[in-house]
Amino acid sequence: MSSEADARVLVVDDDPALAEVVARYLRRDGYDVDYAPDGESGLRQALATLPDLVVLDLMMPGMDGFEVCRRLREATAIPVVMLTARGEENDRIAGLDLGADDYVTKPFSPGELAARVRAVLRRASAPPAPAALLTGGDVEIDTRAHTVRRKGEPITLTTKEYDLLVCFMTHPGRAFRREELLETVWGWSIGDTSTVTVHVRRLREKVETDASAPRHLTTVRGVGYRWEP
Repeated sequence: MSSEADARVLVVDDDPALAEVVARYLRRDGYDVDYAPDGESGLRQALATLPDLVVLDLMMPGMDGFEVCRRLREATAIPVVMLTARGEENDRIAGLDLGADDYVTKPFSPGELAARVRAVLRRASAPPAPAALLTGGDVEIDTRAHTVRRKGEPITLTTKEYDLLVCFMTHPGRAFRREELLETVWGWSIGDTSTVTVHVRRLREKVETDASAPRHLTTVRGVGYRWEP
């Protein structure tokens, strides 16, 4: 990962005019910006050059942004900020389910998108946590190696799933409000708390024996969530 100041960003969008505006704002912030006009070429370019972040339009002909994100996540943890022309909650949830780090709904302010990119890059380039071994039940996190195991077997988490799990396991027994998690883990003082709900659901599927009856990552009615060791 490059430092935030000299990060390389790949913009994948079939609207060249919009992509040019986005690129202009990102270059003004000091980023190197590349462009791909469709999903197929965007995926090839991302896997070949490994940019520090991908700005990815969802609704493109041919290979859409959902498929590009899915294939990226199979191969790499490059942060992804999704662009969607629709404000439908299902679109946002589907994108987050695939491992997107953030999303921006069109029409949007290029300045807002640039701010979201800065925030995601800042989190991705943050120094690693001090060496520590976090354990809770049959789940174990090695924060130095950035690995997670359940019953001794490694499990794969997205960046946000990992950050969320570390937050919970660092504070066992503490109830977190969704708004609090949104600010602590995502760095958003305001935002859609469905982001938290989606990530908790995905996290349960990976760390719980039965995600429908969670033993560790429990719901605190009227509050939010709590990690029970």
